[in-house]
Amino acid sequence: MLEFRDVTFSYGDEATPSLENVSLEIRKGETVVLCGESGCGKSTITRLINGLIPYFHEGKLTGEVLLGGHPISDMRLYELSEHVGSVFQDPRTQFYNIESTAELAFGCENLGVPPEEIERRIERTAARFELEDLLDRDLFTMSGGEKQRIACGSVDATDPEILVLDEPSSNLDLFAIRDLAGVVRRWRDDGKTLVIAEHRIFYLVDLADRFVYINNGRIEREFTPAELRHLGPETLEELGLRAPDPWRLAPRAEVRNSGGNLTLTALRCVTEGHQRLSIPKLVLPRGEVIAVIGRNGAGKTTLARTLCGLEKSGSGGLEIDGVTHNVRKQRELVYMVMQDVNHQLFTEDVISELLLSMDGTDPDEEQERAIETLRSLDLDDKSDRHPMSLSGGEQQRVAIGSAIAADREILILDEPTSGLDHRRMTEVADSLTAMSAGGKTVLVITHDIELVFRCCSHAIYLVDGEVMGSSRMDETGARQLREFFERTE
Repeated sequence: MLEFRDVTFSYGDEATPSLENVSLEIRKGETVVLCGESGCGKSTITRLINGLIPYFHEGKLTGEVLLGGHPISDMRLYELSEHVGSVFQDPRTQFYNIESTAELAFGCENLGVPPEEIERRIERTAARFELEDLLDRDLFTMSGGEKQRIACGSVDATDPEILVLDEPSSNLDLFAIRDLAGVVRRWRDDGKTLVIAEHRIFYLVDLADRFVYINNGRIEREFTPAELRHLGPETLEELGLRAPDPWRLAPRAEVRNSGGNLTLTALRCVTEGHQRLSIPKLVLPRGEVIAVIGRNGAGKTTLARTLCGLEKSGSGGLEIDGVTHNVRKQRELVYMVMQDVNHQLFTEDVISELLLSMDGTDPDEEQERAIETLRSLDLDDKSDRHPMSLSGGEQQRVAIGSAIAADREILILDEPTSGLDHRRMTEVADSLTAMSAGGKTVLVITHDIELVFRCCSHAIYLVDGEVMGSSRMDETGARQLREFFERTE
């Protein structure tokens, strides 16, 4: 179905190729997962398949990419789109409408499918993927998982032979990933050819035929699902791969017992008569990394925004060492890194972003501290780059660097490892651990089980805006975490 013959590709005028001497065959009906660290070349392979190279990303290409024995370079983009459908990391980048049913119809309309057939395909896709409750909805009011389901549905309606997915799970919670796995399974059972570039590989282990490991633009190894499962932690670490079964990991964070507590009192948020948050009292240990767990809509982000004083409808107090602080003071004590970091990147270069979070009392010392922080996040070579020119994962780390630079009492991070590979995830985990060692209390809103086990010493569980429990993240806590996800499915 697809064949790469000694393909080398460099973007623009870059001297170092993104792919080098890549040869790969993908058979009809096969599900192939491309894995490896960020920047290894996974996305470049997907772009060569779906035509984004060369029609959107220009560069120098040698070798051949064949679809059904025909060179893709000889095909016009509209011809290629009849055979290949794509699902991207952020579904918003592929939406052309504001209403979900119109989005499901859009691809078919571009292919010239008759209106009656379009309606039939929408009904078929909605039934296949249980999208009936998402029809005729405003796309911008949907959760990330709902948007991704519509993106998959819009591709399914065009009925391509080949489906290319580029990190489709990076912005999804565990429940939405379960739904995504169901979509992949249905496509696989339909005999579609699937090429999936992914960091979070655990949901694909039972679905893929093989995993192709890419390093520095070269295919270095291939694994069957069975071989991948039997890779030891040291080998996975060496390869930079996420765990194929994160639930088998053991908690690693130590409880610091630094003394003292933070007490949240009477936290409440009600909008349009709907109670989004209700926490009469919550005592948290100071100087620890605490995971905030719950499915989408549970109130996690509302809790964070209320603590930061960003939620207009929010109220409540924060008590530290017996002193209760009002909302105005909370803004001085709490710093939040949002899930969409584009909302909080303001300056012309990366290092200025960190300096903006400091008080400016000692410019020389702050410059050194900013450089050291960037070095710890593997961003020191990006200090002069504009933040918006960076990848999503790099932007995430810049925002985390700003949080470190702000030096607040409480730091809140909303899904800080979305879209990050294993190495970058561990760097974030180590940074959170260092913040905790420095006496900061860190709240991490996350669905990343690997991150929780690596750096969180405690967890709190939210359901419908209320705290349903908390635990230390030891072996018993790990079991409680798994049970919580099983109960809330």
